[in-house]
Amino acid sequence: MKLKRFDTYTVIRIEKNEEIITALQNAIQKAGIKGGFFYGLGVGKELELGYFDAHKRSYVRKKFNDEYEFTSFVGNVSMLDDEILIHCHVTITDAGFNAFGGHLFKGVVPATLEIVLFPFTEPLVRKEDEATGLNLLEL
Repeated sequence: MKLKRFDTYTVIRIEKNEEIITALQNAIQKAGIKGGFFYGLGVGKELELGYFDAHKRSYVRKKFNDEYEFTSFVGNVSMLDDEILIHCHVTITDAGFNAFGGHLFKGVVPATLEIVLFPFTEPLVRKEDEATGLNLLEL
């Protein structure tokens, strides 16, 4: 993982064979960021995506082992119990141009993943919400 800070944003490049969420957390911790939004583009493999079933209050998970192009890669950075939490949603396409999407739990970069992060001046904090079972932003 490499990063470069600019006046109002940070660019992060996750490199070949790095695990996406772990590398992103490491970059954000290195930059000292505790809240913000990001978007990116690149390629992923060994992906695990999820769909939140609000009635069951749990995620349905599915693995995508081949290589996929990220046609959308968006999310936010927040703090949960003093730990960096990455909330990332993606849309991926396969070689047949079929699209899939959901919450990104994990994945590996087979080539590159380039991310632009817009940090906030104050931390975003999450707290468990009993009604949904999710860790929601505390605003």
